Amino acid sequence: MIEDFSKMLFEAQESKKPIDQISAMDPSLTIEDAYKIQMINVERKLSNGEVICGKKIGLTSLAMQNMLGVSQPDFGHLFKSMEIEDNLVKIDSMLQPKTEAEIAFVLKKDLKGPNVNVSDVLDATDYVVAAFEIVDSRVKDWKINIIDTVADNASSGCYYLGSKKLKVSEISLPDIEMSLYKNGEFVNKGTGRDVLGDPAYCVAWLANKLSEFDVTLYSGEVILSGALSAAPPAKKGDVFEARLSEFGNIVVEFV
Repeated sequence: MIEDFSKMLFEAQESKKPIDQISAMDPSLTIEDAYKIQMINVERKLSNGEVICGKKIGLTSLAMQNMLGVSQPDFGHLFKSMEIEDNLVKIDSMLQPKTEAEIAFVLKKDLKGPNVNVSDVLDATDYVVAAFEIVDSRVKDWKINIIDTVADNASSGCYYLGSKKLKVSEISLPDIEMSLYKNGEFVNKGTGRDVLGDPAYCVAWLANKLSEFDVTLYSGEVILSGALSAAPPAKKGDVFEARLSEFGNIVVEFV
């Protein structure tokens, strides 16, 4: 069934038609099974010419864990085709998008677990930037648990990086403050402490978790460290703005 579920999720992405909850179809599925499903589709995308450009950590904040009813983080892969360069998100490329503001790390050294700590992450980081991640789900109505989101590449969609690059020595990551606005209206707020206490700790968790799968975080990769607050849904015409202390403002528009 692992191969069947991977194909169902892949075809849902291609057709833009969501599927039923796979964990309900087979309640015996484990998180390990879910990561196998994810990795099958990673290989499928690579064989189709996609290029991995980074990784993403999901469900690091209590707000997102509560929203989806889960109690632990997860990870997914970023592909070059996911990067939004002009801050315009094509809504037709998505199924049911939600918008997250977070901190992205760009690495200058490889990170390989299992014993990576925060100091290692800071040492390996070239710079950090504010980012929007547009999460998406191939499962109908976001009716998912940890199994479903892991299998679905951590509910990945696309991402946008801000232009202001900061060295980790120039900023206190846990003290970053973020306010999120949708169409000019305040939605919610968060801080760096809302993602496992420190965005850098999230990256350390990721490097150590990936070591279980013999996966490395490579120099030059983008690492999305997790949503600083709950993710509101997006539709065509919506404009999201995140205001992040030292980083200034970043904006995405759904067209």
